[in-house]
Amino acid sequence: MALVLTEEQTMLRDSARGFIGDHAPVSHLRQLRDSNDATGFSRDLWRRFAEMGFAGLLVPEQFGGSGLGCVEAGVVMEEIGRTLMPSPFLSTGVLAASALSRGGNAAQKSDYLPRLAKGELIAALAIDEGAKHRPLQTALQATRSGNGFRLSGAKSMVVDGHVADLLIVAARSAGSSGDRDGLTLFLVDPKTKGVSVERTSMVDYHNAARIEFGGVEVDADGVLGDLDEGHTLLDGVLNIGRGALASEMVGLSEEVFSRTVEYLKQRKQFGKLIGEFQALQHRAAQLYIEIEITRAAVLKALQALDANPAKAGNAVAVAKARAGSTATRAVQEGVQMHGGMGMTDQFDIGFFMKRARVCEELLGDANYHAEQLARARGY
Repeated sequence: MALVLTEEQTMLRDSARGFIGDHAPVSHLRQLRDSNDATGFSRDLWRRFAEMGFAGLLVPEQFGGSGLGCVEAGVVMEEIGRTLMPSPFLSTGVLAASALSRGGNAAQKSDYLPRLAKGELIAALAIDEGAKHRPLQTALQATRSGNGFRLSGAKSMVVDGHVADLLIVAARSAGSSGDRDGLTLFLVDPKTKGVSVERTSMVDYHNAARIEFGGVEVDADGVLGDLDEGHTLLDGVLNIGRGALASEMVGLSEEVFSRTVEYLKQRKQFGKLIGEFQALQHRAAQLYIEIEITRAAVLKALQALDANPAKAGNAVAVAKARAGSTATRAVQEGVQMHGGMGMTDQFDIGFFMKRARVCEELLGDANYHAEQLARARGY
């Protein structure tokens, strides 16, 4: 398949770029930060985002969504990366929509997906329990209780968990930490007795939460997918999220590159534009090449997810690892080429650097995915 967008996907990109660029420039994030906004994003903007059809991209048409694929979700995520727009699109429109669409029963889909597509429901995926992304190390216990389960444990770095109306929680219903088998996903109302949510502001001014589950009762209807066999569903959903994050980092990298090149054309040193210095030209050219190669790797991974998600793991691992490395290089070059000004709050480059660092860690950094590739090849 050609590594280019179709005409329809290009139209979606242009629509998303116009909407996000007009309504959520970097100054929007800056304003939310300076006001210490309790939500961390604009609910009104999220509603309008949903009205444009973006929130329901991955929701099947029968439930009020667009029924599109991972490439389309990646297109929108790339535009979000250009302006650092704070929104629950990753947590709700990508991760939760994928989990419910792929693992939900008829009742669960009918209940949650239409509201999600309309922007009325915010959902969050609660996976990690430590400082690093390690899904198989899930230790939160799900023990039998009556006709349901009792959840006990804690989750960290739950993106948008502080405002979620629904939590999708990975718990260990059998086996021990590190086992592939024995994982189950549960749908939990955060207002349920025993759920304690603490908002945490990440370094990039986006929001997450620490959530404790103190003997939370969940009935059997709250199981998402198959009992004890949640790893397959979870792994597929996480891969979709990783592809989306890789797309966001491509948009972030390209925006930083564009801003940096513009600065090279304006800043003078020793009576010359600094863009005339050959050393900086070479560094800029190399960064451009890196971004374009990464863009191809990410699009390839998204296409693989749409074509055969069960076999897309390696392509996604390559895309996420490479996108993280490229974004890190882009923001480092951006700060350095801006000189001392690049370290000041007056310039937006610092915002991109912080977001790149968070995106690198979310759902596995480059080392994590390199390890997954090595294991897949039997090393």
